[in-house]
Amino acid sequence: MKSVLKFVKNNAVAVIAFFAALVTMFIVPPNESYLGYIDIPVIVLLFCLMAAVAGLRSLGVFDAISSALLSKTSSARLIAFILMNLCFFLSMLVTNDVALITFVPLTLGLYQGTSAYSQLIMTIVIETAAANLGSMLTPIGNPQNLFLYSHYSMDIGAFMAAVALPAALGYVLLCASVLLVKKAEVAKPADKTVVKAGPRFWLYTAVFVLSVLSVAGIVSYIVCLIVAVAVMCIADYMLFTKIDYSLLLTFVFFFIFVGNLSSIDAVESFVRELLSGKELVVSALLSQVISNVPAAAMLADFTNNAAELLQGVNIGGLGTPVASLASLISFRYYSASEGAKKGRYMAVFLCVNFAMLAILLSAAVFVF
Repeated sequence: MKSVLKFVKNNAVAVIAFFAALVTMFIVPPNESYLGYIDIPVIVLLFCLMAAVAGLRSLGVFDAISSALLSKTSSARLIAFILMNLCFFLSMLVTNDVALITFVPLTLGLYQGTSAYSQLIMTIVIETAAANLGSMLTPIGNPQNLFLYSHYSMDIGAFMAAVALPAALGYVLLCASVLLVKKAEVAKPADKTVVKAGPRFWLYTAVFVLSVLSVAGIVSYIVCLIVAVAVMCIADYMLFTKIDYSLLLTFVFFFIFVGNLSSIDAVESFVRELLSGKELVVSALLSQVISNVPAAAMLADFTNNAAELLQGVNIGGLGTPVASLASLISFRYYSASEGAKKGRYMAVFLCVNFAMLAILLSAAVFVF
């Protein structure tokens, strides 16, 4: 029983998506149209990107980048600024969750046992917001972007036009938030991580490049999948265990759920009317409850306003801890650390995130 509860706790969104799909299957019995619900290219490309990033991370590529940069300073504020930028810009390429998996443990190691420990919470909260905001700038930055980019067959110009201004304002807010970190002394990393550019490095890089080209429509997603699986089998078969299958299944279940709902005329009309002209606000608010990935999958079939939906689910990644599941990664790492003050962390997290959410959402509605 404990193992079941642990599984549900660790995969809550996937479990909810499964039961949502199951309920609608009683209303719309399984038929041949189910195959058309699932966006297979999105599932495949997410798998390939996860494989490439997991491979590069296993070689210490991201640790080496951060170690080299952080060895230049011992000021808590400047370190927070560097970490914020690392999370913001690298999340565009390696996704927001991978950025946090990489840099939050590093932050904990840097701060613990130093006079700057009191600045740890604010630093991690800023990193988390940076990963969520930076990832909005590319189609491969997070799962909802990849899905919407594919679902609406967007070109890169239209995509950038939708997210550039919110991301730019978000970066300004992040820079301002760094001023909340005091100038305390932090120990420098003991050693610099060195990465040897051997065969595995180039194989993983090739999979990553192929994935990007496939997102751009230059390379077939089938070719990308074949290469990714071959590389994983040859270079490191353990990479198969590092894929987030829960996220992939979440998408599949939501595709079925939404596909069934959209086939019910009364439901489809109601949701379309509810969304019409309010895609930005509705998607941002819905993300606060069910997170932005399922919100994107749930709403995409009911509106043609790709730009506002894209803005809404990305801005909606701020706010509650579940608004972006990547935010829970930071909280888990911090909660497991020695001397963790969970209540204080959550208070700081909510204050910073809701302040940014309010500013960005207001700007998107009234200015952008």
